[in-house]
Amino acid sequence: MAANLTLQYYKAEEVYRKARTSQERILALENMLRVIPKHKGTDHLQGALKARLKEARETAQAELRSAKRGKSYRIPRQGCGTVVVIGAPNSGKSLLVSQLTNASPEVAEFPFTTREPIPGMMAFGGVLIQLIDTPPISENHIEPYLLDFVRTADLVLCCFDGSFDDAPQQTLNVLTQLESRKTVLAERSGFDQNDFSIVHVKSRLIITHGCDSDALVRKELLTDLKDIGFCDIVVDLRDPENLQCLSQTIFEALEVMRIFTKRPGKDVELVDPYVIPIGGTVEDLAGRVHEEIACSLKLAKVWGQSAHNGQSVGRDHVLNDLDVVELHVKKVRK
Repeated sequence: MAANLTLQYYKAEEVYRKARTSQERILALENMLRVIPKHKGTDHLQGALKARLKEARETAQAELRSAKRGKSYRIPRQGCGTVVVIGAPNSGKSLLVSQLTNASPEVAEFPFTTREPIPGMMAFGGVLIQLIDTPPISENHIEPYLLDFVRTADLVLCCFDGSFDDAPQQTLNVLTQLESRKTVLAERSGFDQNDFSIVHVKSRLIITHGCDSDALVRKELLTDLKDIGFCDIVVDLRDPENLQCLSQTIFEALEVMRIFTKRPGKDVELVDPYVIPIGGTVEDLAGRVHEEIACSLKLAKVWGQSAHNGQSVGRDHVLNDLDVVELHVKKVRK
């Protein structure tokens, strides 16, 4: 029997996938169990969710009883998306982050230069996107905390050195390390349909040193070793045009849109747009502006691709990137 899961459930599932603490996971799992359709088609999934909830509660209790061992890094989410940059030693991770953001990770010829996660902010089209450089993954080593970064990312960039003959095998080692820990780089994010313990994370293969004449040949060698199942992007990280195209590709992969707001009777200022997912509505925008506005929203006027200039629309109207929206609320009777 088909599960027929609702959009509300998938939104709750996404919150759980991005949870970084035991308490956040508990709250997300409780919400998933609350909104999941109750019928025979979801019996197996409901059982898996209850098992996960029990495990999360036990983990939370254990963390309270004793200090957690090993390194742990907490980098607050910033901007309109969190992009985690991973790869084998000397795959170009740090150079990519240093070229696209305000961060200054050490870039060197020797391997394992990056020893801890380093965040930076990339500006694109009026918004900021968080990029996080991470320690390299090798055949024999992966930092344990790195799994949380990958599994909760909005997007993963897996770097592949197009100028290095060993890049195909090294990148295969990266993918194998993650998959052995039930983390699969994929075209889309979400939990595995057949095994709730396996998470798929939206990813892009970044072929650095793309100007090398044999870069695409080396990439083909990787695909001979493994069907990676997600898109690749060839770049020269020293080329400004390539960097601009890469920035746009990253933004588009996040599947969000920028919406400007204006006050009634005032001119619009095309700065500091609100960011909502593609397919988002006027109601979604109102919720981002303020909870009270979302509750008392009467109508909106929209300028842009989704409506005629100044057209009045309802709260369920779907917006487009770069729309300008004027929110009107119901007058409160005194």
